[in-house]
Amino acid sequence: MAARTKARKRAFQILFEADQRDSAVTAVLADWIRHARTDNRQPPVGEYTMQLVEGYAEHADRIDELISTYSVGWTLDRMPAVDRNLLRLAAYELIWEDEVPDAVVIDEAVQLAKEFSTDESPSFVNGLLGRLKELKPTLKRA
Repeated sequence: MAARTKARKRAFQILFEADQRDSAVTAVLADWIRHARTDNRQPPVGEYTMQLVEGYAEHADRIDELISTYSVGWTLDRMPAVDRNLLRLAAYELIWEDEVPDAVVIDEAVQLAKEFSTDESPSFVNGLLGRLKELKPTLKRA
């Protein structure tokens, strides 16, 4: 598995855990870092994982607003927690991480949806991220 793929998966797990615990993502990230330093069975939290989690935390309100606005028929509360957090992570990376090709961000989010969510989730994630990709130039200015 490629390093960035692992980083995205770990970042997704941190966002998901924070959502389930109703905790700040930065607090969960700090827990993961602390556990990795004190327990050699835990893999280290890589630089890109930290960048993704901290980037999401910085733009969380805007990201949730965008997901709510463009997810037809779904509120954040009704969305499966896996999908909600995959979309949060991918929306951050798609809109604010310019060095990563958009197609890679979307493909990796869809792959994670296939691995962790429902049968309908990959197409939902793909569709919503595709819409955000189309709107990306205007979303960055807002």
